[in-house]
Amino acid sequence: MEGIPSVCDDGNSRESQVKADKHFGRRKLSMDVENDIEYLYEAVPQLSTVFHILDKIGEGTFSSVYLGEALMANGTKEKFALKHLIPTSHPVRIAAELQCLTVAGGKENVMGVTYCFRKDDHCVIVMPYMEHQTFVDIIGLLSFEEVRQYIYHLLKALRHIHQFGIIHRDIKPTNFLYNRQEKMFALVDFGLAQGTTDTQIELLKEFLGLCKAPRAVFGERNLNSFTPVPTKTTDPKTTDPKMELVKPTKTDNPATRKFVSAHRRPVPVRTPISNQRPNQRMTPAAVNLGFTCSCYSTDRVCNICMSRKQQVAPRAGTPGFRAPEVLTKCPNQGTAIDIWSAGVILLSLLSGRYPFFKASDDLIALTQIMTIRGSRETIQAAKTFGKSVVCSRELPRQDLRTLCETLRGRRPSPDDEATPHPHRDTTTRHYHTHDSPISTHPPGEPSRQHHPEEDQTLAEPEAQDEMGWDRVPDEAYDLLDRLLDLNPAKRITATQALQHPLFTDL
Repeated sequence: MEGIPSVCDDGNSRESQVKADKHFGRRKLSMDVENDIEYLYEAVPQLSTVFHILDKIGEGTFSSVYLGEALMANGTKEKFALKHLIPTSHPVRIAAELQCLTVAGGKENVMGVTYCFRKDDHCVIVMPYMEHQTFVDIIGLLSFEEVRQYIYHLLKALRHIHQFGIIHRDIKPTNFLYNRQEKMFALVDFGLAQGTTDTQIELLKEFLGLCKAPRAVFGERNLNSFTPVPTKTTDPKTTDPKMELVKPTKTDNPATRKFVSAHRRPVPVRTPISNQRPNQRMTPAAVNLGFTCSCYSTDRVCNICMSRKQQVAPRAGTPGFRAPEVLTKCPNQGTAIDIWSAGVILLSLLSGRYPFFKASDDLIALTQIMTIRGSRETIQAAKTFGKSVVCSRELPRQDLRTLCETLRGRRPSPDDEATPHPHRDTTTRHYHTHDSPISTHPPGEPSRQHHPEEDQTLAEPEAQDEMGWDRVPDEAYDLLDRLLDLNPAKRITATQALQHPLFTDL
C-alpha cells in the first residue's frame, strides 16, 4: 500500500538484518537502551519486519518512545516515532488516544498517527518523526519574535483540539515539539486526554463520570489525600469497618499559623482503647453530618469534614503546569486548564526561566501561584468554583512585565534598589546578568532556589536587545495576564487568544 512501510527485499533475511542492527546498537547505544529495544522486538515481533529501531528518544510514566527507520514502498527510508504503551494501560484509554490522533491529528500543529501494532497486551503507536530541539536548551536563545510564533502555533493546536471537545490535560514544552530551523510544531501525547460534555471523541465520554458535588473546605493534604485507617480492637472480628475517623498527621508548624478561629466547638473524640471492655465494639463519636462544620475557613480539619465522602476530581497533568481549579480539585474542569498551561509556558518564555513553577505538592504549587497572581485574587477566584482557600498572610499581585524583565536581568531586582552596592557606581545603569541570582520573592520568604542550569539560559542584556527583548510590547503581557486568569470562567479561550492584538499580523 502506498505510504506504508514495507519489508526490505535485498536478498538478506530479516533475522540477519536484526542481528546487524543489534551489533550497530552495541557500538552506539547504552546497555539499558539496547535491552529495552530487544524487549520491544520480543514483545511485538511484527515490528522487526518493518522497522529498524535506532534509539530510545523518550520515556514517561505511561509509555516509552523509540526512533525507528523503515524502508518505504518507493525505496526511500523514513523515520518514525514508535510509542510503546505500558502493558497495564487500560484498553479504552489506549483506544481513546488513538481516536484523538486519528480524528484531530495530522493538521493544525497536532501530531497524527501512521500505524498501530498490537500483540497481546502490548501496543505500539507509530507516528511521523519530527526533528526538534529540547526546550531547556533553546529557551535562552529565542528571540521575542520566535516566542511570539511559538505561542501562536501552540494556541492554534489548542483551538483545533478544543473544537473537537478534547482536553489535552498535559500541555507542557516536552509535549509541544518545536523544530526551530524548519519552523515546525507538533502537539503530542494524548495519553491523559479527557473529553468535554459535548466531545466528538466517543471514547473520551468514558471518562466523564466525575463527582459534581463541590466541597467547601480546601486542603489537598488533609482532605483529598487522606487515607482512612481502621482502628484496631481487641478482637479483629469485631472491628467496625465504618470506624474511619482518625486525627490527621500534623504536618505544619503551629508557630507559623496566623489565622485562629475564636469560636471553635470541641472536636468529637472516641473512647480510648484502654478504657474499653474486651470484645467491646468501638464506635465513633456521634457526628451529625448535617451540622455546619467548625473548621470552615480555618487552617484545620474537623471530624465532620473527615467523615464526608472524599471528593473525586481529575488531577492529571504535570506539576508546575496545573491550573488552580486542578490544584483545588474542582470537579468541573474544561479546556481552560490547557489555556492555563499555555500561559505558564509563555511565562517561562518571557522570563527566560524553566521550569518556572516547581513544587513538591499541590498546596505548595498553589502558594507559588499566589506569589505571582496575589493571594486575595486567588481566594476570590476559588470562591467562584466552590472552594475556600485560607492564606496565613497576604501576598500582593506582581506586575508581569516587571517580574519577567527582572528575571531576564533587564532591570535591577528590588534587593539592589533597596541596598546599593558599596563598590558600584550608582550613576551607571546596572542589570542582573545570568551569573547573579535574582531575588523576586516576597519579603520574609525564602528566596527561590537558583539552579546551575539556569546560568546558561540567558544572554547578556546587550545580546537580548538584538533579539528584540528591549521592544516587548504591552500586548504580550496583556495576553499572559489573560492566559493566567485565576478564574477559569473568565480565562481567555484559544480562539479568542488567536485574535489578540499580539498576533494581528499573523
